[in-house]
Amino acid sequence: MRVLSLIPALVVSLVWSALAIDTAMADRRVAFVVGNGAYKNVAQLPNPPVDASAMAVTLRNVGFDVVEGTNLNREQMTEKLLEFGRRSQGADVAVFYYAGHGIAISGTNYLLPIDADIKSEMDAKLGAAINVDVTLEQTLADAKVKLVFLDACRDNPFAAKIRSTASTRSVSVQTGLAEMKSGEGTLIAFATGPGQTALDGEAGTNSPFTRALIAHITKPGVEIQQAMTSVRAQVNEETAKGQLPWGHTNLIGAVYLNPAAGGATTAAAPAIVAAVQPANDVELEFWRSVKDSNKAEELKAYLTNYPNGQFRSLALARVASLENGPSTTTRNLTTGVDPATFTEQGTQITEDQIGLDKGLRRDVQRRLTGLGFDTKTTGKFDEPTRAVLKRWQAARGYPSSGYLTKLQHKALLAEIVPAAATASANEERPARRAQRSSGGGGGYHRSGPDAGAAFIGGVMGGMLGGAFRR
Repeated sequence: MRVLSLIPALVVSLVWSALAIDTAMADRRVAFVVGNGAYKNVAQLPNPPVDASAMAVTLRNVGFDVVEGTNLNREQMTEKLLEFGRRSQGADVAVFYYAGHGIAISGTNYLLPIDADIKSEMDAKLGAAINVDVTLEQTLADAKVKLVFLDACRDNPFAAKIRSTASTRSVSVQTGLAEMKSGEGTLIAFATGPGQTALDGEAGTNSPFTRALIAHITKPGVEIQQAMTSVRAQVNEETAKGQLPWGHTNLIGAVYLNPAAGGATTAAAPAIVAAVQPANDVELEFWRSVKDSNKAEELKAYLTNYPNGQFRSLALARVASLENGPSTTTRNLTTGVDPATFTEQGTQITEDQIGLDKGLRRDVQRRLTGLGFDTKTTGKFDEPTRAVLKRWQAARGYPSSGYLTKLQHKALLAEIVPAAATASANEERPARRAQRSSGGGGGYHRSGPDAGAAFIGGVMGGMLGGAFRR
């Protein structure tokens, strides 16, 4: 009888949910999302591919058709732009997102494919780089609302070459990107101000700008310009006022990427009258869509959207397993661990308080290797060891600073290390160990199965399945 009494309420809930999803997705939304990091002729950037993958998942979850790519050469970028231009014709909302190297020459901004080799202004003008003004004009012209996010305000890696070849006339090669004005119905946002450089963030994570974008632009019921105010505040605080995002807007109406009850989807779209899913249900479906993924960036997208989410520890463990191989620990790692271990941030001071001499540092390195986090047993906590400590901390849900606290050190000593791993730790040849360690960080590849598609399907499937299981 209890099941029968729930059916009318369930049917109403399903109808309202379906209406909310159908209405939110009624407007046509397309996005271009590219992150370039594996550059061939200049310094590589570890984070843009991760940034792009996380942004693609975020946009798909609110109904965007995403043209996505990572580490694209000139030809591949052109193909993606042509595809995006075709899809964006007549779109209600079009988003252009790029993370990677960008340069400004004589007031014109260019985006760099991974095979770019810019020796002069002429190289950029003749097609070795992507002219931002021309690209936006050609791909976004027919869209009703245009949102442009450029996480490319880094140092110009070709500045010295360009200046050295500009012997016949003055060529302005500036730091960061040049100021741009937005046309009607357009919002343009840079990671930092004109002529300034932006931070890339810790390797393997999102940049401060992209992390803030993902956290705010798809919040339910938050208008995009309000969201960008929150983005600026978060980046400014996170970087200790070292970076302040800049933008220019010429929107002529309110734009919501994730409308709440009674809000408008965009300036050109009809009002939505049905309630959207509660936040906890949205998080649950997001997690269901990525929990079995073999792509670390999709799990990181969950962590970015829900940094204190219900499944944070599981996501961290899955990411560590994918990037470093499965842990060989054979017991519940959190049993008997002081709760403060999960909140106290390690620093050089907290580590010095432990009193680790060279022998004790070797013991830490042996234990990390035995637990599947390979590192050399040198007795020195150099940069590679710090990176391994960060991975171990992230896998355990501790603050990942790369420095130990007394509680973290105690927890590490309490972990069971398989005898075979401990015995072989010193016997393994350094060359082989280094080879294994080099694979720990993993490469960044284009996202495989669409986690965002599973999100929408999972909402209905999960609710129906749960009802009939009762």
